[in-house]
Amino acid sequence: MDQFEITALPEQKSERIDKFLASAEKDWSRTQVQQWVKDGHIEVNGNPVKANYKMQPGDQVKVTVPEPEALDVLAEPMDLDIYYEDQDVLVVNKPRGMVVHPAPGHVTGTLVNGLMAHCKDLSGINGVMRPGIVHRIDKDTSGLLMVAKNDMAHESLVNQLVHKTVTRKYIAVVHGIISHDDGTIDAPIGRDKKDRQSMTVVREGKNAVTHFHVLERFQDFTLVECQLETGRTHQIRVHMKYIGFPLAGDPKYGPRKTIDFNGQALHAGILGFQHPRTDKYIEFEAPLPDDMTKLIENLRKSH
Repeated sequence: MDQFEITALPEQKSERIDKFLASAEKDWSRTQVQQWVKDGHIEVNGNPVKANYKMQPGDQVKVTVPEPEALDVLAEPMDLDIYYEDQDVLVVNKPRGMVVHPAPGHVTGTLVNGLMAHCKDLSGINGVMRPGIVHRIDKDTSGLLMVAKNDMAHESLVNQLVHKTVTRKYIAVVHGIISHDDGTIDAPIGRDKKDRQSMTVVREGKNAVTHFHVLERFQDFTLVECQLETGRTHQIRVHMKYIGFPLAGDPKYGPRKTIDFNGQALHAGILGFQHPRTDKYIEFEAPLPDDMTKLIENLRKSH
């Protein structure tokens, strides 16, 4: 276990201890500090304190950092498509067919397995099965994901998601011809009572907003760009079905007889956020994967 001793300065008088330690240039988050206080890993002047303790000038704070919980998830070397990486965040382009994080009974071949082999430092906030994972995309959706390499970055990115300041734009092929060029779907999403494995629009669901813009129309399909304002499970798939234009190839929410495509035709193409450390806005764009490019070319030919 690592131990640190920090002395409170006069200008830090009356600052809560969790805030005081979270700003101590150690990449500790307030959530992490609060847990350490609860577990007795933090002392002030030789005595344990509560998370709401107010600092006094000259206070001697001793922090005993516990050993990280051992992961049961295997690190697997993979050829990951990394778009950006620094000490805090990583942006990766996930291929279609890859699961983001392990689950009981499915602990290999996931993006997390690959990330653990690629870098040893991932945020632990989401637990041992989802280290570094701030948000996720479905197995059969391709595209960009941001990953937190420490808890400070994790809290910042989650906070940006909560405040709807993250840019997330997807390209999708949907059934039917959408007549208007732009639209907004504002409909709450919750668990489907008839099928617990599916989501649906329900009055008591969580607030969900999707904006869409038509890029191209084909004979029986439309190419759209969808921008997420919120990030509910299966949001774009559920919302497009709700307005009568389900995603092409979607095995769960689309029609039974659909195009020959391996899963829903959905790609997370643009991802932008403020860097947790510098506060500078950064944005990334991943081109359509080959299978979606081929699908669109075939739709153009048939049109």
